[in-house]
Amino acid sequence: MELPEDVRAADEESQPHFLIVTYPAQGHITPARHLARRLVRAAAGASGARVTICTPVSAFRKMFADATTAVGGGDEIREEGGVAYAAYSDGYDDGFDRAAGDYAHYMSQVRLEGARTLSGLLRRLGDRGHPVTCAVYTLLMPWVAGVAREYGVAVVAVFWIQPATALAAYYHYFRGSREAVMAAAASRDPNAEVCIPGLPPLRFRDLPSFLAVTSEDDSFACLIPEFRELIDALDGDREKPPTYVLANTFDAMEPDALASLRPHVQVVTVGPVLSFLHDGGHDDNSPNDLFDHNGQGYLQWLDTKSAKSVVYISFGSTSVMSKRQVTEIADAMSQSNRPFLWVLRKDNCKDTEEGDAIKGLLATATYDDDAGMVVEWCDQARVLSHPSVGCFVTHCGWNSTLESVACGVPIVAAPQYSDQGTNAWLVERALGVGVRAAARAEDGVLEAGELRRCMEIATSEAVASRAASWKEEARVAVADGGGSDRSLREFVRRTARGT
Repeated sequence: MELPEDVRAADEESQPHFLIVTYPAQGHITPARHLARRLVRAAAGASGARVTICTPVSAFRKMFADATTAVGGGDEIREEGGVAYAAYSDGYDDGFDRAAGDYAHYMSQVRLEGARTLSGLLRRLGDRGHPVTCAVYTLLMPWVAGVAREYGVAVVAVFWIQPATALAAYYHYFRGSREAVMAAAASRDPNAEVCIPGLPPLRFRDLPSFLAVTSEDDSFACLIPEFRELIDALDGDREKPPTYVLANTFDAMEPDALASLRPHVQVVTVGPVLSFLHDGGHDDNSPNDLFDHNGQGYLQWLDTKSAKSVVYISFGSTSVMSKRQVTEIADAMSQSNRPFLWVLRKDNCKDTEEGDAIKGLLATATYDDDAGMVVEWCDQARVLSHPSVGCFVTHCGWNSTLESVACGVPIVAAPQYSDQGTNAWLVERALGVGVRAAARAEDGVLEAGELRRCMEIATSEAVASRAASWKEEARVAVADGGGSDRSLREFVRRTARGT
């Protein structure tokens, strides 16, 4: 029987309202969307919950091609799959070119314009009878907490979309370990050992690369204050409401890091936050991501391959390969006689001399449709879930790492920057589900011979067996009653109480 309108309205007013504010990068927006669906599901047994994802205008327009959102944000709110979408302005409503832009200026603009336009959104949501009760933000957005609390938002949380080991490294860096990290940086030895409280011995190359920044002239120097502000918020005045950490990991995956953090930080493990693990399949009706799609012929191609035979190659949503790197990968796959699916973003084939050379290389490569397929985009979760895929060559971003672990696919890790070195350490040393490839020191290129060596290790029976075991651990964590499922439901209940 349908409830009376006044009863439905009262129920909606009593619902917690989660606002998830993201940085304008696919690696932030994708897990935010997965988290939104998890929150809706976690609250389904109670009074329900409203969840709104707030992205910069440029990202909002890419997700909704017919969006009319004005420059500087606007009133437009879309509803898709039980989740609402809204926009704020980061000062670059037509998009920010990370390769050519001034990163420090961008970070100052997103803080200034973001605070102004997010304030407007919070006010409008309140005026419409849907005040936000919990503000969640992704990395590099610590200013969101202050704006939210100015509007009376009771609960604030950061959605940590990197491993807990990286969070522990940042936390202890700002709480006493900076000198040890700087000493390792000064040695210029990537294998120099660094001791972080509560963690196993790490090499300098295993730490988040931003901790290696020693010069104010470094293009990433502007990020260090953002991480410091985030850590200060997590470890702030205990008389004030806590800032929670929703960590995209699970207890069995990173026990040491979590144990080192929990005496200091309110960590809630909610991972792996991947919609296909808890929604019973893949969603074909969600808004677009930030990239053009070019069909699904690759799935039919995978159907023709034998079990665990295909090497899947993708270096993420922001990496652009050099001609040299493309050549080395092409040579490795030609020599390995393994079928492969390779995602090579269109940025690699742009109208430049380098891009033209890559186009020519791919056009004249010595493999055919049976041996390999090159695409500009694919649904990575579908690919990793396919029974023909037996190895993943990846930059080792955290989203890709979690997807691979959850699908039981062994990894060849080729980390480049940020948390990727830490992720590679987890893959190789902590979990044993893959191997870290050694790139050339002078230019970071992964050579063909090294790639072939690593593929042999990753596809060995021992590594494949460990990958299968961790697949089960990941799925148990987010299943009904699993550790991550329980902790997220408890967090939703706390939010409903305003605590």
